[in-house]
Amino acid sequence: MDQTEKFILDNVPAGVIVFNQRMEIIYRNRTGDNFFKRYTPPEELTGLTRRIFDAIQTSRLEELFPGEIYVYKEIEGSPSRWILKFCIRAGESPLVCVFILEDSVSHRVNPNEMRRRFHLTRRETDVLRRVLDGLKNTDIAEDLEITEQTVKDHLSNVYMKIGVKNRFELVRSLVKLPEA
Repeated sequence: MDQTEKFILDNVPAGVIVFNQRMEIIYRNRTGDNFFKRYTPPEELTGLTRRIFDAIQTSRLEELFPGEIYVYKEIEGSPSRWILKFCIRAGESPLVCVFILEDSVSHRVNPNEMRRRFHLTRRETDVLRRVLDGLKNTDIAEDLEITEQTVKDHLSNVYMKIGVKNRFELVRSLVKLPEA
């Protein structure tokens, strides 16, 4: 894989996981790697992949999986619902590629509007999106490849610019949650 492909795949806002026919993960991008570190992958990820390979081997792929394959799943420990999209390459060297997308709170707000309205930097907006998705500072630091202290500094700036005191007020003010 060349550097351009690696750059693109590592920055796709979805986890990318590729299985070979022996059920080995032969590729996992950074988002997919973070998903595996944070959550126990749902059984559907490997179970359905195994069934797809069985269908390829028995020449029943079109019969058993005639269209696009999506799984919508709540995952323990995550505030979001997850979408797993399975893409299949049949043929001589079959592969199953799974795209893992988070149906998250941050997708309900416009990051460009937040940046403009509150005069946030790009990095402050990156941190804010992850806070809205319920990530801890350590996870945000890992995602953005910065230190936890830098995350705290960005959060302090965000709190000041938006006029809130903590994460709860921040989320409530941006996603219009009712007052407690």
